[in-house]
Amino acid sequence: MRSFAPVFLSAVVAWLELAGTAQGGNFYQDTEMTWGDGRGKVVDGGRGLDLTLDRTSGSGFQSKSEYLFGKIDMQIKLVPGNSAGTVTTFYLSSQGDAHDEIDFEFLGNVSGEPYTLHTNVFTRGQGQREQQFRLWFDPTTAFHTYSILWNPQHVIFAVDGTPVRDFKNHEARGVAFPRMQPMRLYASLWNADDWATQGGRVKADWSKAPFVASFRGFSADACVWDGGRQRCPEGTMEAAAVAGAGSGRGWWNQQLSDMSYRRMRWVQRKFMIYNYCADAKRFPQGVPAECKLR
Repeated sequence: MRSFAPVFLSAVVAWLELAGTAQGGNFYQDTEMTWGDGRGKVVDGGRGLDLTLDRTSGSGFQSKSEYLFGKIDMQIKLVPGNSAGTVTTFYLSSQGDAHDEIDFEFLGNVSGEPYTLHTNVFTRGQGQREQQFRLWFDPTTAFHTYSILWNPQHVIFAVDGTPVRDFKNHEARGVAFPRMQPMRLYASLWNADDWATQGGRVKADWSKAPFVASFRGFSADACVWDGGRQRCPEGTMEAAAVAGAGSGRGWWNQQLSDMSYRRMRWVQRKFMIYNYCADAKRFPQGVPAECKLR
């Protein structure tokens, strides 16, 4: 992995163009447990949260706030060792059958085999936009930062500052984009051994339970949906109102720079293992419209 260091360093520098001023989160104040009967626990004075999965149940939490655009960061250390059958998630979602959703999912594997990073975007209840990657590091030995930058024109997924996917707004070409529905942050650890590892052929080894995934460093530099209105951090709209603004609160109107785009394409060439846009067998009538747009 040592040979990748210069590439990642330049990628981190490039990603700084996409970063606003992060609003640091406290898990006591900013999140609430949603399920798991005590298997999820806030730790380290609110700076961290651990989710646990055993044979009876997994666990999950959600943000207290709903967001309509922003940059959301989470540091996660995934289940170590034999994590086959487990899925750890970090995603944004609205409610209802016609919901919008922006997904990070981490599919476990047997010891020594890599995790699969699974991404997806739902618009108006329609998903099937999966892209999957192998991570270029062991995500179980230390915390790594997973980021969603969501503005009116882009949904950008990033890992440790390196963009891996950019879902663009092509509404003018008839492609739906998650632009109207506020979304809450969710995270969970659960048993999906019927499909998660090698299509369900490898099951969870419950002798290794309980499985634990750890979260920290939650930050949301975002517009909060409150009482039917959007409340954005100071300076957000002012920066967006300036023609050609490239400074100020960068996430609102930012897109990938040429350098960031090159880093994303490098990751996709080296580490992408599935792309719905290349799956003609799955879409015999033709791949989705956004796959044909540049």
